[in-house]
Amino acid sequence: MARVILFNKPYGVLSQFTDRGTADSPRATLSDFIDLPGVYPAGRLDRDSEGLLVLTDDGKLQARIANPRFKRPKTYLVQVEGRAEPAQIAALRRGVTLKDGPTRPARVAAIDPPVLWPRTPPVRFRKTVPDGWLRITITEGRNRQVRRMTAHVGLPCLRLVRWAVGDWTLDDLPPGAWRDA
Repeated sequence: MARVILFNKPYGVLSQFTDRGTADSPRATLSDFIDLPGVYPAGRLDRDSEGLLVLTDDGKLQARIANPRFKRPKTYLVQVEGRAEPAQIAALRRGVTLKDGPTRPARVAAIDPPVLWPRTPPVRFRKTVPDGWLRITITEGRNRQVRRMTAHVGLPCLRLVRWAVGDWTLDDLPPGAWRDA
């Protein structure tokens, strides 16, 4: 039976077990939080993104989770600079054309600010520029896709938290903690 681990990746942590840059690198990796042999991340989260990272010891399951061909939904809570207008939300729902081609349509909703842990470092705050929150669900996973999509419609991303991968969610899992699925 495959082992599946759910990990709440903190901001600033690389989605890999070693930092290939240098052996003395101060950058945090998964090995700073997870000491389990034989499990590997199914997909990635950028260093400046937070939230759910699924790990498994089953290579076939890892491919089914990570490969966009399987269209596994991934849900993100996204703090953006500005307030989302209906036209911006509609564009994201239709799919936008990025430099690497059109995105699939996304499920998008403006939401109230979610109750989340504080981020270290905190998100910059500007008195003259409002911010808002979106819940975005995509079924692909290109490099920095959600950030590029929101920027494309004029809503630069300030904070990105992956909340769910398929039916797996963070629920009450604090940053830096993991549990078996």
